[in-house]
Amino acid sequence: MFFSVCNFGVSQEADPSELTTGDRLGGILKRFPATDANGDGTLSREEAVSFFKKRREAMKTPRVGERAERPEPSHANVRYGEHERQVFDLWLVPDATEPTPLVIFIHGGGFRSGDKRIASAAFIEKCLEAGVSFAAMNYRLSDVGPYPMMMEDCARGLQTIRHRAAEWNLNSEKIASYGGSAGAGISLWLGFHEDLADPESEDPIARQSTRLVAVGTMNGQSSYDISDFREWFDSPGLQPGPALPAFYQVESESDWESERVKNLMKEASSINHLTEDDVPVYMMYSRPNTLVTEETESSVWVHHVKLGLKLQERMEGLEIECIVTAPDVIPENDPYGSFEDFLIEKVKG
Repeated sequence: MFFSVCNFGVSQEADPSELTTGDRLGGILKRFPATDANGDGTLSREEAVSFFKKRREAMKTPRVGERAERPEPSHANVRYGEHERQVFDLWLVPDATEPTPLVIFIHGGGFRSGDKRIASAAFIEKCLEAGVSFAAMNYRLSDVGPYPMMMEDCARGLQTIRHRAAEWNLNSEKIASYGGSAGAGISLWLGFHEDLADPESEDPIARQSTRLVAVGTMNGQSSYDISDFREWFDSPGLQPGPALPAFYQVESESDWESERVKNLMKEASSINHLTEDDVPVYMMYSRPNTLVTEETESSVWVHHVKLGLKLQERMEGLEIECIVTAPDVIPENDPYGSFEDFLIEKVKG
């Protein structure tokens, strides 16, 4: 058995047989306080293994390095651009008599890694059984270029799907997106950003809409602006996480104070695009609402539930549905029970 420890969407594997040293268990307890199930202030190997097993089940993602046991795509590696990562897989509802809605998965990985192959086999099956088609999308990473390339890639992938919707018997008006970490950030950006369709374009794909009907997230970021993080956590000395320099093409410390980077951080943050006509959101976090200080590792605060609660506060002010869940954040009213059921209901509604 292995469990996964995420660092801004990048998974690192650990073997529970190695969790016998106090130093290693102590480090895990510091990063994941909820692992201490009995609250005695110490972490046992059994508590650690149990915590990460439940966490993986909640996230419903296959283990890194394993090939997911999932149905073969109806169409694999469909290209939406020239780069090798500009591809998506598509699972169509068998024998559908009417155009079907669609859920799109966008992987995480800090914009530096990740792959569409980690899409949950269980959720693919659940969608197909509910009469909902499914797609899993790759996009170019920050070793190729900075923001907004990743977001625009996924927008182009969405436009390509809409352009070929009749060919695949899809309902182009009923499309939702979800993802973990960076994939959550991209999904939120698409959900709130103004439509990127260009009605006057000679390219028929570019004329297609980039709007969605709903967004689901796992440990997602509503902002990629370090000033938001510092304000929300009341920690003015908080430093940018390791994924952000390449994301913004920052080459020196002084770049963070440049107008170019400040403007990019505001533009990249989905919360800044939110308007009253935007889509409902369901956000799931695997860590409790713990205190963040300047000493807190970035892998904790970039996946912190407060990033969802701040977005929820803004969305509720606009009377837009936003459900946020975490180990110690239980919604008063959650008619769905999971982001999976939320997405299926929204695309079928």
